[in-house]
Amino acid sequence: MKSILEHIKSPNDLKTLSVKDLEQLAIELREFIIDIVSVKEGHLGASLGVVELTIALHYVFNTPIDKLIWDVGHQAYGHKILTGRKDVFDTNRQFGGISGFPKMEESEYDAFGTGHSSTSISALLGMALAAQLQGKLRRQHIAVIGDASIASGMAFEGLNHAGVTNANILVVLNDNAMGIDPSVGALKKYLTNVKTGTAKEENIFECLNFYYSGPIDGHDLPALVKELERLKKIEGPKLLHVITTKGKGLQKAEENQVTYHAPGKFDKQTGELQKKTNTIEPPKFQDVFGKTLVELALKNKKIVGITPAMPTGSSLKFMMDALPERAFDVGIAEQHAVTMAAGMATDGLIVFCNIYSTFLQRAYDQVIHDVAIQNLPVIFCLDRAGLVGEDGPTHHGVFDISYLRCIPNLIICSPINEIELRNIMYTVQLGLDHPIAIRYPRGRGKEVNWQVPMKKLNIGEAQLLKEGSKIAILSTGPIGNMVSELIHELDNTPAIAHYNFPFIKPLDTDLLKRILTKFDHIITLEDGSVTGGFGSGLLEFANTIGIHKIIKIFGIPDAFITHGATEKLYIKAGIDKISVKKYVQQFL
Repeated sequence: MKSILEHIKSPNDLKTLSVKDLEQLAIELREFIIDIVSVKEGHLGASLGVVELTIALHYVFNTPIDKLIWDVGHQAYGHKILTGRKDVFDTNRQFGGISGFPKMEESEYDAFGTGHSSTSISALLGMALAAQLQGKLRRQHIAVIGDASIASGMAFEGLNHAGVTNANILVVLNDNAMGIDPSVGALKKYLTNVKTGTAKEENIFECLNFYYSGPIDGHDLPALVKELERLKKIEGPKLLHVITTKGKGLQKAEENQVTYHAPGKFDKQTGELQKKTNTIEPPKFQDVFGKTLVELALKNKKIVGITPAMPTGSSLKFMMDALPERAFDVGIAEQHAVTMAAGMATDGLIVFCNIYSTFLQRAYDQVIHDVAIQNLPVIFCLDRAGLVGEDGPTHHGVFDISYLRCIPNLIICSPINEIELRNIMYTVQLGLDHPIAIRYPRGRGKEVNWQVPMKKLNIGEAQLLKEGSKIAILSTGPIGNMVSELIHELDNTPAIAHYNFPFIKPLDTDLLKRILTKFDHIITLEDGSVTGGFGSGLLEFANTIGIHKIIKIFGIPDAFITHGATEKLYIKAGIDKISVKKYVQQFL
């Protein structure tokens, strides 16, 4: 059979097809996504689930004049392929290639950049109201949002406002009962009841003044096209409830939707994941966190865990399995997670609030208002700190040091390895006078034998890792392991000293005074923003005590770092080993 997809250069080409042709196109589009992602990796299940919906939306609406927003953007691969990026789709998420998420600067068809959830309805309403003000009354505005994302507070804020306007918007609720992990909460239960016909008489969306349609089968292309054509003619805010299956078209992805959200490499025919080598590797930091938390919680009954919708990604799943009554997945609700943690802390519980670094940005006021001002000893465990690789600028955890360091009462810790992570977790559950943020990166550490007996750390204490006479390198976090490698490559020159500063706040000021007095050349290294980061804190302290030396700060520059393999991003940011080595060698 002649390929249809190879002739689709833009959504305009879809308009010439019959609905029967569209069904063949759906088969080809699904195969194309599977072919590329099986080799190049990426987010699979979400995009497979909305193939028919993607085709129908571009078939019925006049994009890019009509505005189409994909909430989060995990599900936008089909959209990218149909909007002129098919020939470069194999560069998806690669350094120098197209982004894995919608990105305005990449295409006029990407009406709004996304990467975090629940922003689409607010952005869409803004566009629709702007269209009204400018007399663009025929322009359509569509947001595709999942059942996990629509439960977030910001999505409800958008729905609440939209319901009292006459804005020309269509919210497509893509209901597959999944986020990255299974959806949770009362709204999920309500949507399940809607699907089974057992919901209460009143419809929640109609109560918010939306014209509600559905639920309909999101894999029935003729039905989707017909209903979208009908809704296009209805004015005001509308919501179409679509039922889909995440991973549709690949049996393994349908059966194991959590794993196949972003499965890595797999066999495109069978769906089998690429077999891992038998080589013993260091663990992922997230697993060290998860397993250590269970180990501690089994001995300390006051410990509880909280995550906003990321139990598998953060490895809180270990505690949810072992101690389900003491581990809470609150859904995509970071603000709620932080304030709930504060509430638990008031009653004497030891709360490990486990949030990705960039997701904590969404709850900044709660960190200040509900935790720090009241000096409640909440333990924030910030996964994915630093550069995270292919997910790109929306997910790089490079701002946490800067945005947390300015908050009074808050301790900030960045352990150098898995053992130090375990030790700080052990220390904080013994009792704290202040809240603390413990940041650690995505990916594997360095220690194969990491399950050693834990010991108490002294809060605010740094360590000398190697003596030196001329140059002092001060590092914080796992990037410090790179310094040890660099020094080894320089034949362990006696000129270079290396200090590990796990505590960014409070700084070890006694040790810092000695370093600032002794060394001619001082270098700081961090995987966070230079502006307001660890190095900035050292400069502020040096100024306070009247020491004026040139302190070279290696960190993330004042720019958003693109997506790509982490090693390449380190080079782009200038915090790779070669860059640091080149700077050091001029003083040897």
